Amino acid sequence: MELLGGLSYISYTIGAVVCGLAAIWIGRKGDSARADRTPAVVALALTANWCFAAASFVPGKPIVELTEIARNLSWLFLLFRLFGNDGRDETLRLVRPAAAALAFVEVLQFLLLLISRNYAVTPELAALTFETAALFRIMVAVGALVLLHNLYVGAAATSRQILRWSAAALAGLWAFDLNYFTIAYLVGAVPGELSILRGIAAAIFAVPFAFGFTANTSDLEFRPSRAVTFRFLSLLLIGGYLAAMLALARWLDMLTGDLARLTQVGLIIAASALALIWMPSNRLRGWLRVTAIKHLFKHRYDYRSEWIRFTSTIGTTGFDNIPLQERVVKALADITDSPSGLLLVPDEEGQLELAANWCWEGAEVPLQAAPAVLGKSLETSELILDFDEARAGIDRQGELAHIPDWLLHDTRAWAAVPLLHFDRLVGLVVLARPLVARKLDWEDFDLLGVVGRQLASYLAEQAGQTALLEAGRFDEFNRRMAFVLHDIKNLSSQMSLLLRNAEKHADNPEFRKDMLVTLRNSSDKLNALLARLGRYGGGSAEKARPFDLAEIARGVADRLQRLHPVAVLRTEPVAVEGNPEALDQALAHLVQNAIDASDAESSVMLEIYSDGLSGKVTVIDSGHGMTPHFIRNSLFKPFVSSKAGGFGIGAFEARELVRSMGGRLDVESREGLGTRFTISLPLRAAHSLIGRAPSAEKTEVV
Repeated sequence: MELLGGLSYISYTIGAVVCGLAAIWIGRKGDSARADRTPAVVALALTANWCFAAASFVPGKPIVELTEIARNLSWLFLLFRLFGNDGRDETLRLVRPAAAALAFVEVLQFLLLLISRNYAVTPELAALTFETAALFRIMVAVGALVLLHNLYVGAAATSRQILRWSAAALAGLWAFDLNYFTIAYLVGAVPGELSILRGIAAAIFAVPFAFGFTANTSDLEFRPSRAVTFRFLSLLLIGGYLAAMLALARWLDMLTGDLARLTQVGLIIAASALALIWMPSNRLRGWLRVTAIKHLFKHRYDYRSEWIRFTSTIGTTGFDNIPLQERVVKALADITDSPSGLLLVPDEEGQLELAANWCWEGAEVPLQAAPAVLGKSLETSELILDFDEARAGIDRQGELAHIPDWLLHDTRAWAAVPLLHFDRLVGLVVLARPLVARKLDWEDFDLLGVVGRQLASYLAEQAGQTALLEAGRFDEFNRRMAFVLHDIKNLSSQMSLLLRNAEKHADNPEFRKDMLVTLRNSSDKLNALLARLGRYGGGSAEKARPFDLAEIARGVADRLQRLHPVAVLRTEPVAVEGNPEALDQALAHLVQNAIDASDAESSVMLEIYSDGLSGKVTVIDSGHGMTPHFIRNSLFKPFVSSKAGGFGIGAFEARELVRSMGGRLDVESREGLGTRFTISLPLRAAHSLIGRAPSAEKTEVV
């Protein structure tokens, strides 16, 4: 009891101080244009007086009851005056009888106080008087809340801006009184613990009430963040769960014997299992977040938080972080709470291929993930694809016919966001369905469209930096090769001069014969090397001539099988047109790479055949294989090598040599199984029909 008395003293003292300061602050700094400022000061002052009396005297003393009656009458009069804030005199006339009735009920507390002091001589009469007083206070609280509701709902928009803080404080005040006196009426006594809190409650409600009387009250808004709202709702949900468990445990107390013990143990096990499985669930948290945003906020997204998270995701760098392509997917997925996503980028022919996979397990993406016509459609329409609509047969901009089947069949696919940079498609992000399913709306489309353009600029910037880096490396390579060309040219000239002098002055016929053969071969090789190097620098293509594809392939196989087993599995005469030296060099690069990737006892296999339109040479090895990511992003990148000490230009040079002859280079590889390179060159018979196309238009399928 002494502890409760001390806490009650502290609580009511705080209430008296805060209410007194609030009354002084409104009197000095409150909006002087408001007609209800004086009633507000009086109400707060009388509330401070009641708190002072409750802190000074024992509960139930007449002075405490009298000051509480005065406090309640002042708040009722203030509520009556609030109806006239926007000049609605007619409303005051209609509300006056209701306010007078509530004041009359409160005045009856004087009579009940007199009866309890002089005539309630028996416990039954005292209990009846107490219950009647509590019932009257419940009636006043309910009536005041009804009037307050009508005041706020019926107010004009400008008046609501003025009333919202005051109305919120008054609603809290009377809601607390309603619960307090309802409990008192039900238990037949004043709840001691709640009585202590009345002083603190008065202090808490006085603060927003005072804010409501500032001159700029219409600019004051309470806007809790989404994080605070979500945590509050989570705590509320946990509290409701604990309250339900407590109520159920109370009900089980009525059971007796072994049945009671068995039921209680079962309840504990079931409640613990439910708490461990349900409360940490991502689906539950997602549902709670979506529900809170839907019903408590004007906009779905907190744009400030989304922008901070977006910049943090994209701006994170370092060796331990995921590549930019995956960060692009993650940045979009975080906005919609999608658990995974894919990034498709256009290849040289405009067809979309997989470039990044972020947390999408078991994704079966074909080599050509989407046709080029879909990319063109998204470029012109800037449409964000809703796959649920596509599955329902809804066609917005004619895109339905071009959406690949694998996306429609994979129910995880939810939306696709085009990444547009200067009206050019640089990527397409496929987002997985969120854990809490919902439909895309206009706010999703607006935000995803803006973020998509921003991400497209990052991808375009990275591509530009990569191109500049490659150009710089090529420039350095060309400068070095210029010196090499000069030295080789000097060597060739010297050897040619030596050959001419030897033809004139050599005396020994046998020595002269051997020397001439050796020098002539060396000179031919150097001149051939000069011709090939000159072709790279000058940009002019040699005239195509017919040759046998099988003969070149067998020559490369014979030359390299001294180092490693090379087997020709299938061969037939294939007449093609092109540059045999260039093909020899390209094929030698591919076979050498296959040898490097294979074990010492594992053979590299060649196949030479014709499909009726083109001649083909296939190089097959059973080495370690390559990942799709390496094939897409590194295999044909110059100066990128997976071999220690490799220059990283062999595969790139082979592809360029094949392209220069109007052909193409295809590659298929599986990790742990091996790799297959296929060179395709136009047959001599078909060459005159299809013509030589520019090399830029000839691309390979990777």
